[in-house]
Amino acid sequence: MQINLIADYGNGDPAFAEVTQRLLMSLPTAQIHWVSVPPFSTLATGFWVAQLGLNPGTAERLIYHNCAPRQDDAQPRKDNEGEGLTYVLLPNNVKVVGVNAGYTLSFIKSAAQTIKIVKVSRGGSQFRSRDVFPQAAAAIASDDLSLLGDELDPQQIPDPPSDRVAWIDGYGNIKTTISADRVNLEPETKVTIRVGDTVSDAVYSDGSFRVPEGTLAFAPGSSGWQDPNGKQIRWMELFLRGGNAWERFGRPRIDRVVTYSK
Repeated sequence: MQINLIADYGNGDPAFAEVTQRLLMSLPTAQIHWVSVPPFSTLATGFWVAQLGLNPGTAERLIYHNCAPRQDDAQPRKDNEGEGLTYVLLPNNVKVVGVNAGYTLSFIKSAAQTIKIVKVSRGGSQFRSRDVFPQAAAAIASDDLSLLGDELDPQQIPDPPSDRVAWIDGYGNIKTTISADRVNLEPETKVTIRVGDTVSDAVYSDGSFRVPEGTLAFAPGSSGWQDPNGKQIRWMELFLRGGNAWERFGRPRIDRVVTYSK
């Protein structure tokens, strides 16, 4: 079984190794891959849950995600209690187990075959993703669904925002939550892009490399998936050919607002 462990522990944080040890206690033959997202970024978490879960992969897959800002209640926490654990089954039989917080389930809610609460403690540890949740995730991965509780209404889960920075890749390309099918522009149209407080000229392109060296392209990127009706979803990306779009816009953080105009 392949397990994608998506969490906001930080690149190289030993927390990944600690959680991996707990998962391997119950799933000793699993292959576990780590994806680190910025602290408390439920948007980046949800984006990668969908990107990894809704695209082709091995037949037996579990996505185990943890990004729990504990923002569902501003009052003091009893016993380190936080947002609850959920289970999602995707149309390709990928199982998703993780905390329902912010946008963590927003990108997959419309594709989910089922969304259920997992009946485990919401407290008991500051490090619930190591001490409380792995046994439940492993049981579900092994088709033991005895811990599943009530259905969760998708309407209780927020829609993904349509105008944010979703991710910065290793080349400095800025992946956004602007859907490509919402952009009604002719190729080579000049546009003005604003990311946070920084503005830059760009060229709309239907392919990132169809612009000259040194030009900022606003183009459908490499991220996206197919929805349950067979429609291809593709997300717009900012790509500076021969440079770094993230640097061009002053190193914006994930969640920053992105707008464009002719």
